[in-house]
Amino acid sequence: MNHQILARKWRPQSFEDVIGQKHIISALCNEFSLGRIHHSWLLSGTRGIGKTTIARLIAKSLNCKTGITSHPCRKCIICQEIEKGLCLDVFEIDAASRTKVEDMRDMLDNIYYAPTKSRFKVYLIDEVHMLSRNSFNALLKTLEEPPKHVKFILATTDIEKIPKTIISRCLCLKLKTLSEEKIFNLLKKILIKECIDFDNDSLKRISCHAKGSIRDALNLLEHAINLGNNCVNIKNVMEMLGIPSEHYSFLLTKAILKKDSKKIMLLLDEISNMGIEWEEILTEILRFLHHISMSQSFPLIWAKNIIGNYKNEIQMLAKDIDKKNVQLCYQILINGKKELNFSPNAKMGVEMTILRAIDTV
Repeated sequence: MNHQILARKWRPQSFEDVIGQKHIISALCNEFSLGRIHHSWLLSGTRGIGKTTIARLIAKSLNCKTGITSHPCRKCIICQEIEKGLCLDVFEIDAASRTKVEDMRDMLDNIYYAPTKSRFKVYLIDEVHMLSRNSFNALLKTLEEPPKHVKFILATTDIEKIPKTIISRCLCLKLKTLSEEKIFNLLKKILIKECIDFDNDSLKRISCHAKGSIRDALNLLEHAINLGNNCVNIKNVMEMLGIPSEHYSFLLTKAILKKDSKKIMLLLDEISNMGIEWEEILTEILRFLHHISMSQSFPLIWAKNIIGNYKNEIQMLAKDIDKKNVQLCYQILINGKKELNFSPNAKMGVEMTILRAIDTV
């Protein structure tokens, strides 16, 4: 049985399918429509947001048999080969494993040969920031004035490590991380088309945990589908992510703001037997503190955004607790989360952070 993972099955095959990168897609489509085509592009942004996908779409747009276009036909042999990763004129190079200058020189020696059957030879260099200084120097001249039949697409997750001399020779396109709403809508659309049962709360959790990365979200979704036996539900997702239930998270938040240290230690003791990720405990408390603080500052506007099951309790705490104490507690937990790696163990770090919050608010 040939199963194709969701991240590959639902990879966009046209510019119209790319989500969350409108500024880049518009610029590229206009570039092809106007015939103002650059010879090298630099795509930057965090992992899993579409750099390689957009690079392949550029390759298709340049080489489609119908001509240079922002709407590749997907039917010609060139489009199909690029989609399958079989095109002899599109070279995907992993700079992380080919950092040496000798590897770069071997590549540059071949660029002057004409394409086998495409309009252009396209070199996609992924994680380009991993190249050595000598490799960058060897690439400079060719990147500035490549042969007419050659196009370069560089992709990186760390643009700060790329020499300014390389950046200045490319058309720089910075991809955005995706909003939780966009990721949620994509996951929902995919599950509906895959005929898989789900609940919205589970998709919201996955969208939040993906931190703007579509690939991470789809991998988490794949895991959730397997865990739930072809069904995605909130119980399995919370267990998969190591997140404490909203019940425990709210009780902890309330106990901190009320300075009930005995209640806090009882709750932490119960949570410790559930296989919860300790960092996620702080994350969930921070979520509730954010809702409380926003309810204090914008009670009418924020009411529709409050976690449904605890709306009344959050609004009551917002009235009872001083604004400054909520914001101070939030700041202490944020700093505590950053310092968890320096603690002898995560449980101890969380306990000390919460105790510090109690003593301060």
